[in-house]
Amino acid sequence: MREAIHNLEASKIREVANAGLGRSDVLAFWFGESDEVTPDVIREAAIDSLQRGETFYAHNLGLPELREAVAAYMSGLHPKVDASRIAITSGGVSALMLAVQALVDAGDEVVAVTPVWPNLTAQPAILGADVRCVSLVPQGGQWTLDIDALRAAVTSKTKLLIVNAPNNPTGWTLTRDEQQAILDHCRRTGTWILADEVYERLYYEPTPNRCAPSFLDVATPDDRLVVAHSFSKSFLMTGWRLGWLVLPPALMDGMGKLIEFNTSCASVFTQRAGIAALAHTEEITPRIVAHLKSCRDTLVPLLADIPGVQVAPARGGMYAFFKLDGFDDSLAVAKRLVAEAGLGLAPGNAFAPEAQGWLRWCFASKDKQRLIEGVNRLKRWLAAQ
Repeated sequence: MREAIHNLEASKIREVANAGLGRSDVLAFWFGESDEVTPDVIREAAIDSLQRGETFYAHNLGLPELREAVAAYMSGLHPKVDASRIAITSGGVSALMLAVQALVDAGDEVVAVTPVWPNLTAQPAILGADVRCVSLVPQGGQWTLDIDALRAAVTSKTKLLIVNAPNNPTGWTLTRDEQQAILDHCRRTGTWILADEVYERLYYEPTPNRCAPSFLDVATPDDRLVVAHSFSKSFLMTGWRLGWLVLPPALMDGMGKLIEFNTSCASVFTQRAGIAALAHTEEITPRIVAHLKSCRDTLVPLLADIPGVQVAPARGGMYAFFKLDGFDDSLAVAKRLVAEAGLGLAPGNAFAPEAQGWLRWCFASKDKQRLIEGVNRLKRWLAAQ
């Protein structure tokens, strides 16, 4: 086995989850998904497609109808995006990996803003890149970016900058001015930007275009920018494995080849479900966002009332990221919470060493009473220490 693969760390989130899977007494908040099923109209579109016998290969870049629908959807949120710049992928994870494969050679320098979902640093490492991290800085439970530190880290030697905002796990979100500053700097250094914006619709601040700031709002079509998206979060479609990339025109031919050699194409019936999701987005997504905001506003004040907890409301995403003072080993604490309290959370050090001592709580629960009971279990566990 290649050394880069041998050296990969196993998922600490999975390690905690594996300790509690199958236990009916555990309240699980470890994975980044809602416990609400995909809406009927989306599922029915996939069933109808299967009933029509659509079980064959599709175009590498996706069904033309879906590419057009994605382009129209994106153009409703941002400056016009042409369908010729859209590549449909078998999930957001695949979208990100394809982007890294397209841009990174072994030995290239890649900079990532952390803490971050571990796949984003693992993917370039798998390809043999030299991955360097710029850490967000916590202040009273809120994480912020030092733009000067990022500028210093990204030089003419940096092939790719990876940014996830709204961020998993911290909820940190870039401002428009910060995006412009980053883009301007990367133009000077010749650095590509891979923007993971899968949480852009899960945004809780007032905004006229109903989403978080995007690099697409400040970039031109020919900028060295790749934006990754997924149907998973905003449409409750985590298990469907359907995503997309917005690419500069110069990358489109090569991306078709990469998709062919990775997955060939996304399944047709899944793409039909995606078309239905986009057709009903204004029925589905605003309801999801309103519910998630209510979940956030239920959970975070309860956590903040616990002595020794540092937490702040996330501006975007679906997570409360909090620090337990006096408990410095996140993985050990997360495992103990499963075993001793029946509470399943993700350890902060799964996302970066600097998040040691933090825990991630996915608040995407259809029943807010589960969140309240989870906090009560945490309180009882802390009282027993």
